[in-house]
Amino acid sequence: MFDKRALIVGVTGIVGNNLARQLLAEGGWEVLGISRKPPSGLSRVKHVALDVLDAEATRRALADARPTHVFFCTWTRMSSEAENCRVNGAMVRHVLDAVSGPGQVSVRHVALVTGTKNYLGPFDMYARNQPETPFREDQPRLPIDNFYYVQEDVVFEFAARNGWSWSVHRPHTIVGYAVGNAMNIGVTLAVYASVCKAHGRPFLFPGSPTQHAGLSDVTDARLLARHLAWAATAPAARNEAFNVANGDVFRWKRLWSVIGGYFGLEAAPYPGAQVPLLQQMADMAPLWSGLVQAHRLQPHGIDELASAWHTDLDLGRPMECVNDMNKSRRLGFLGFQDTERSFLDLFDQLRHERIIP
Repeated sequence: MFDKRALIVGVTGIVGNNLARQLLAEGGWEVLGISRKPPSGLSRVKHVALDVLDAEATRRALADARPTHVFFCTWTRMSSEAENCRVNGAMVRHVLDAVSGPGQVSVRHVALVTGTKNYLGPFDMYARNQPETPFREDQPRLPIDNFYYVQEDVVFEFAARNGWSWSVHRPHTIVGYAVGNAMNIGVTLAVYASVCKAHGRPFLFPGSPTQHAGLSDVTDARLLARHLAWAATAPAARNEAFNVANGDVFRWKRLWSVIGGYFGLEAAPYPGAQVPLLQQMADMAPLWSGLVQAHRLQPHGIDELASAWHTDLDLGRPMECVNDMNKSRRLGFLGFQDTERSFLDLFDQLRHERIIP
């Protein structure tokens, strides 16, 4: 009935959830999804409850999985980059070990989702090198530890050993629907704007002067899902690394006004320096709880929805960050996404799902 069987590691996350929906909408795919908790709204996904840090449990759980395509869409944040390398490399290795064991000869392709930290460096060295932009896939690795490089090397090792093809996908800041995601700028800004509106607070851009006035791009999770599906089956995409961004560029000083307008807010004058969201949102937890009760929203605490620390990283960069998309276009992927609609569509969905008022 299905000629393609996808195994999505991290099916409840912002990438995995949107990928599952894309593959099911395309047809011809059977979808297995790995996560610790079952996904909501994905009844056609066969869920595997699993912590892939446990090698033996992973081997047992995937003994009969027999996927044709493996999509690795998750990671775990540790206290240091050395630990990030050890743990996140092990997660990929455990899954690929399990699907390449005795009797497992079904895998054709492995896709790994990493990101722009491939060029900017990990959290503890973030953007200190200020590499040349726009970022291009053939730029050399930075001479520092980076768990993305470890994950890539594990994928390359297994692909070479087993004759699989592979693809690496490097999105920029991802905008899309997910609850409980550790890196979710869209939902974070929706929560922040909702509290500002309800309590008359200034809607103040929290980032650096360069991010406020300079050029940037982002990645819609729906576009990333389409890119993953394309690369999984397009012969031209075999064994390639790709940037994945919406295809347009913007300046936050305009987009901030667009986002504010959605919530009935006027953007506050930019103060000329970063005022981090971690600082601005430090006292917002009880205010958010009051909004949840007053508007009968889904009972999510602010810490489940907002990742102020990660949004501060994205908006605090001291350099313009844009990604070259020519490789994808040259090899046949012509998808694009209007960035303003990325945010506005997400806000519409959050309201529809009663996540925000």
